[in-house]
Amino acid sequence: MKKWLLLPVLVLLVSPAVAWAAFKPERLLAPTLNGVSCPSQSICVDDAARYARASQLYSQALQFVDANVGRLAERPRVVFCVTEACFQSFGFKRASGQTVGTLGIVISPHGWKPYYIRHEMIHYLQHERLGSLKCLLVTPRWFLEGMAYSLSQDPRPNLGTPWQQDRARFNVWYAKVGKQNLWTAAARL
Repeated sequence: MKKWLLLPVLVLLVSPAVAWAAFKPERLLAPTLNGVSCPSQSICVDDAARYARASQLYSQALQFVDANVGRLAERPRVVFCVTEACFQSFGFKRASGQTVGTLGIVISPHGWKPYYIRHEMIHYLQHERLGSLKCLLVTPRWFLEGMAYSLSQDPRPNLGTPWQQDRARFNVWYAKVGKQNLWTAAARL
């Protein structure tokens, strides 16, 4: 075999390990390798004693999003972190939660609130309906974040900049298009 043929083979063999080390959100593909347990296919926790609460939050958020925003095609995998170390092991800092396309959602220790879980499930739904590439590259931030803050019924009166403005802009847009036309209008953004 010629030596130049070995390089592509070597790259293919090493790429998964490099991606696992460099792109930590990819760890959602196999969260148990990251020190969490997954008592169900959809819910993972880093403290098994908190599974019942995680399951309750998950079920309530799923029902809420299905009824008020749109039906999810797939049940998202959600990793509920009790510790900051868990949250950071997926590559995140200073957030209540993070959605990684349709790979799943990671909730931080301070994100165990119904509206945070709903917020992240709305992002997951956006990726399902609009496509992850469009969400990352085309869809305006005001729509993505404004929708998640508004339709999750986040109770905070002031979100700070730029999130407060995103929510206000989404609310104006949503009042014009209505719930029935939400996804059709969103696809045109």
